[in-house]
Amino acid sequence: MMDKMILGRYIPGNSWLHKLDPRAKITAVMAFIAIVFLANNWQTYALMFVYVLYLVLTSKVPFLFFIKGLQPIFWLILITLLLQVFFTKGGTILVDLGPLQITTLGLANGAMMFCRFVLIIFMTTLLTLTTSPIELTDGLEKILAPFRLVHLPVHELALMLSISLRFIPTLMDETEKILKAQKARGVEFTSGKWRDRIKAIIPLLVPLFISAFKRAEDLAIAMEARGYRGGTGRTRFRLLRWRFADTFLLISLVILSGLLFWLRS
Repeated sequence: MMDKMILGRYIPGNSWLHKLDPRAKITAVMAFIAIVFLANNWQTYALMFVYVLYLVLTSKVPFLFFIKGLQPIFWLILITLLLQVFFTKGGTILVDLGPLQITTLGLANGAMMFCRFVLIIFMTTLLTLTTSPIELTDGLEKILAPFRLVHLPVHELALMLSISLRFIPTLMDETEKILKAQKARGVEFTSGKWRDRIKAIIPLLVPLFISAFKRAEDLAIAMEARGYRGGTGRTRFRLLRWRFADTFLLISLVILSGLLFWLRS
């Protein structure tokens, strides 16, 4: 189960998306999440899926990684879909279950909500799969740079977000190891009463917290040993360079937004 967690993982590659400036990719993902709510009919959703599919295919990252990106939030998507289907009033009634009704409008809204989830997850997964943690940190720091005027610790905030994102798959891998060790000792997590299942989680949480604190301490010691003192005076081995491809990505989003406005019903 834990190997399905894709968020925070980076897949090295040589595609044009891997070479993009992280500032362009972060800005594009944020803009895409905003404009995805402009879609309100099947033509607009089809257009957005074509756009995302083009990015996914040209990233040269196996499509299976994007499917795995959906699996951790499958139940959230399913619950949202069911709420839309059963509690949306309007349209033709297809199934009448008393207080619950399935209507054509409910099915349409549920399908569109599902499409929004898929589009957003695919784009955010694409960002983390094609952007290394150090690039993500540098990009966030550059984007948040104006907030230094209000004395916000931009570098530390960007580093914290990057480390948190990177630790997600690490903690998931650690959880998987602890689960296997506990199962080898006869602990059952999927059978028995709910009370017994909750009690069985305690032997999992304690070593997981200990491991997380140990990893955090090791990271802090390693950073201090290398002379890390925050963003002040920090130099970079690789400097961020804005290229035509970065501008092209943002222009394509502007064009996509215009087409969505035109196709909206």
